[in-house]
Amino acid sequence: MTLCLRHSHVAKFHSSCSSVKILQHFQNNLPSAVTCIKPSFNVFSNATTASLTTATSTPILKLESILTPSIAQRVKEMSQQYDEIMASLVSSASAHNNINTKELSVVAPVSKLFTEFTAIVEEIDAIRELEKQADELKDEDMLEECRQEIEEMNQRLEEIGKKMVDAVLPKNEDDYSSDAVLEIRAGTGGDEACLFCSELMDAYENISKAMGWKFEIFNVTKTDLGGVKEAAVSINSNTSGGYNTGHGGGGGDDEYNAPNLGPYGFFKFESGVHRVQRVPVNDVRIHTSAASVAVLPAPSESSNKDEILPPSELKIETMRASGAGGQHVNTTDSAVRITHIPTGITASIQDERSQHKNRAKAIKLISARVRDQQQAEEAKKRGEARNALLGGGDRSERIRTYNYPQDRITDHRCKHSEHGIEKMLAGGFDSNLVSTFAPFLRDMERRELLADIERSGKE
Repeated sequence: MTLCLRHSHVAKFHSSCSSVKILQHFQNNLPSAVTCIKPSFNVFSNATTASLTTATSTPILKLESILTPSIAQRVKEMSQQYDEIMASLVSSASAHNNINTKELSVVAPVSKLFTEFTAIVEEIDAIRELEKQADELKDEDMLEECRQEIEEMNQRLEEIGKKMVDAVLPKNEDDYSSDAVLEIRAGTGGDEACLFCSELMDAYENISKAMGWKFEIFNVTKTDLGGVKEAAVSINSNTSGGYNTGHGGGGGDDEYNAPNLGPYGFFKFESGVHRVQRVPVNDVRIHTSAASVAVLPAPSESSNKDEILPPSELKIETMRASGAGGQHVNTTDSAVRITHIPTGITASIQDERSQHKNRAKAIKLISARVRDQQQAEEAKKRGEARNALLGGGDRSERIRTYNYPQDRITDHRCKHSEHGIEKMLAGGFDSNLVSTFAPFLRDMERRELLADIERSGKE
């Protein structure tokens, strides 16, 4: 009798150099007479297990062995959704015109990961059969090679499981495609609050420039001491790329990574009240003051703003600028005020001498404000509790304390503190005010999204 190796098993090994090496070793060391083996076994050990049927049938995949039941179910549904879309494209030529490219881009990575998971489990199935036959032959070298190969594939399955989790999480398109509008206002603390507000604004400008993004001031009201009472600024990506989070997004050769974050996705966790504790230059006591920041998603420069705010819904007024500004003040109708009629939201810009430039800035500012309100109302209608861990994102919520006597910044949402206030406010690509705390906050957001999936799976 000779050893029975099915052609299907041999074919599976062509994708793995180490598997080919195992097979060659086996063929070179076969005895003249061994029995034919038909095994039935478990692929993995410990937590990473996938129950299979006998080697003569298709393996029964157990995604639940590396994922929670809710996530595994989401993977299967999205993979099936991808198959249905592709089947409709094959069966109907007209389907090419009706295909939802956004939907396809969401489910395609999940389907690819599921296919890769299936291929690895099938390969482990084949190696397990060789391992059992090697055990019958008492071939210790062969057994060791099989075990090493299976261990490596188990590690690959763990990596795929992590990628699957990131792939099925709901994505906020604004994180990747939207520019940002930041509205900064001085709070309690008088002149000291205005000075801190100015420092925050300078920090955001330095960070934006380090990222290669365009920082543009819409309007700003300053004090005699150089502080800022309130300001509205725009941060535009100019399609110059985004920020690689290093966690399920951006960069590298991994096709399953999400796109890089855009300006809104990068700055969004800055929304809230920033409290500062320090000794003013004209006093010896520690004063506490605050500044509020609101980060709004704004349409990118390449998007069609009419899709968000139809011209018929806008009331545009021009007037003469007021305040300090030289001979052009009160001589030309350069200031622009735009009102969104359905909501009553307004935006006024007078910083530029050109009415055309002021109008463009006002449209982008009011688009961001209206869009933010619409999204908040939609979330409320759906009954979503906005980020129980992160907070509601309201500008009245205290999110961070800057303690100058101890040279420490503490983010109260993630309970993380860092020393070196001046360095973080100075900007730069790494170790700046935003990038220092954002990874902790994004991880909290990720855990909340996972918790939402688990809750919905139990309902």
